[in-house]
Amino acid sequence: MVNELVRFPTVLLIGPNGEQLGTMSSREAQMKANEYDLDLLCVAPNAQPPVCKIINYGKYRFEQQKKAKEARKNQHTVETKEVQLTPQIGAHDMETKARAAIKFLQDGNKVKVGVRFRGRQMTHIEVGQEVMDKFIASVSEYCVIEKPANMDGRWMIAILAPKRK
Repeated sequence: MVNELVRFPTVLLIGPNGEQLGTMSSREAQMKANEYDLDLLCVAPNAQPPVCKIINYGKYRFEQQKKAKEARKNQHTVETKEVQLTPQIGAHDMETKARAAIKFLQDGNKVKVGVRFRGRQMTHIEVGQEVMDKFIASVSEYCVIEKPANMDGRWMIAILAPKRK
């Protein structure tokens, strides 16, 4: 609440330099703020009595927006990247997919590894399990297994999370 929106019978007023000006009515506090040619801001409305401060409200809002922007800039959202394999994947293709997965893990993202079975490949799920195990072994120093490999329809899926530093 700012200026005329502050409507408490009594408030504890803090001056522009941080000094306490005492307890007074909100109307008197507003007049004090006008004397300083600044705004009256209620910083603790639930306190007894409510605490109000005399500040430059425009500058205060700018500082708050700047802090919020800085906080958004520093946060990292974890995405789930996907790597798809087949039971008959070649050695070089496996290395290429492993390098991509390692890059995703180093960026702090999770990796969803999927082995897709087509047609008669469903009868030899153990071949896909071997491919999955080889892949996980090749990236194991960069990740922890968040969800071990299990079948979901025609897909064998495992989820890998990056190791904490």
